[in-house]
Amino acid sequence: MRLADSGPVAAGFWRLFLPLPVLFLLARVNRQQLSGFSRVTWLAIIAAGVIFALDLAAWHIGIGMTRLGNATLFGNSGSLIVMVWGLIALRRRPRGAELLALLAAMTGAAILFGRSIELSAETFAGDLFCNLAGFFYAFYILLLHRARERLGSWSLLAWSSLAGAPVMLAIALALGEPVWPQVWWPLLTLAFGSQLIGQGLLVYALKHFPPLIIGLALLCQPVIGVLAGWYAFGEMLTLWDVAGMAMVAAALVIARAGERG
Repeated sequence: MRLADSGPVAAGFWRLFLPLPVLFLLARVNRQQLSGFSRVTWLAIIAAGVIFALDLAAWHIGIGMTRLGNATLFGNSGSLIVMVWGLIALRRRPRGAELLALLAAMTGAAILFGRSIELSAETFAGDLFCNLAGFFYAFYILLLHRARERLGSWSLLAWSSLAGAPVMLAIALALGEPVWPQVWWPLLTLAFGSQLIGQGLLVYALKHFPPLIIGLALLCQPVIGVLAGWYAFGEMLTLWDVAGMAMVAAALVIARAGERG
């Protein structure tokens, strides 16, 4: 996204728009239902697509304003929000590992926020955008919960991407971003790497591995983000940065391990 010559939100639009023909083709080849859904299912799909568009818009803006390690960690904080929502729905206090995950997440986030304030107001604002993205992503997951009972993975990904693409385009135009790129390879890599292959493999893996393994695998993202930020953009890290990221990462693992079903 940083290497694209379009705006950050416009890059998210191309991420959702470019893989659509392939997604619908994969859904058709795998004989997944593409029509005839109930009104409730359609509403859930559209709402999920809109929320995912807001998630990507906030995340892409945040990626351009903060360090990649922070962006990937805060952008994946949705699992903690889902856990808290589950506790509220059950009307009970957090227990054992749940409380430990919340405390670790808040402590780690406080360290990283403090470091961002020390660096500049811009990185702090970027962290806030990435946290907002994690908030939207949590509701995206909750909205998909009902829709996934009726739709296959490719069908759901295709329709939700189609619902979210116009929202991202509208936001990009409202912000005055350049939409049509001069160089296509960063956007093609983003579309087919992140959306088609990345999300496709993640959805597939959810059926074959327990939550703890999925949570540990997702932690490859901030590790790679930190290395990419250091190698490509000269982003330096201190021991406090590593400590804060480790605590948020541990919280994500604990939250995933505590999931049920």
